[in-house]
Amino acid sequence: MKISRHKKVQKNLAFYVNNFKFRQPYQVLIDGTFSFAALQNKFNIQDQLPKYLQAETKLLSTQCVILETEKLGSKVFGAMLIVKQFAVHKCGHEKQPVSGSKCLLSMLGKENPSRYIIATQDRDLQEHVRKVPGVPLIYLHGKAPTLEPPSQASRNRAAELRRAVGINVQQEETLKVLKEKSGLAEESDVRSKKKRKKGGPNPLSCKKKKKSATETATNTNKTGKVRKRKRVKLATHIIEALKPTSMSSSS
Repeated sequence: MKISRHKKVQKNLAFYVNNFKFRQPYQVLIDGTFSFAALQNKFNIQDQLPKYLQAETKLLSTQCVILETEKLGSKVFGAMLIVKQFAVHKCGHEKQPVSGSKCLLSMLGKENPSRYIIATQDRDLQEHVRKVPGVPLIYLHGKAPTLEPPSQASRNRAAELRRAVGINVQQEETLKVLKEKSGLAEESDVRSKKKRKKGGPNPLSCKKKKKSATETATNTNKTGKVRKRKRVKLATHIIEALKPTSMSSSS
């Protein structure tokens, strides 16, 4: 199970690397909701998130996110302490702080030019993030982190970038071969099933043919045994009667 999960993560990351020029160390913007869920599920963000991505990462937060957790009071005190452990990224709202979700969306812009990864449990923020092309989204499913597959907006933008490059026929064939490795293949693609070769009838279900009389006769002849004819003994007076008449006349 762990191997398949890691393969999915690497496949999704490869999509952003090949289409949106993501590079290590990956910059992960973490909000208060993700920190709160990590605290409840005993998920160590600094230790386990880089292991999950299997890559060098920069865990970041903003001043707006920290102020938001501070305002929520004692209920999220632990989450506030976790958020303060990360590097504070300049967001441009130092003079006029905004909510954490608005802050992160403003940093993404229209096409995420700084190549951020967003880590949040906020459903509304997740929906807005999916509409921005080229933004990886991470959330916690219980204790397990989950890197969501590329959104439809990201896939559409990647297709536009491919068409803009002007790919010739030979390159198109090469891309088809490398489609799986580059992360461009749709998850809904169904692998073609191999056609089963038509075999002969089941030998166990076939009944043996009954041998005919001629076959049995030939089989006995093939063995090489010669059948002996039975001699019939005749009486002497019958033998005398069967003798030619010429012999009787000459005598």
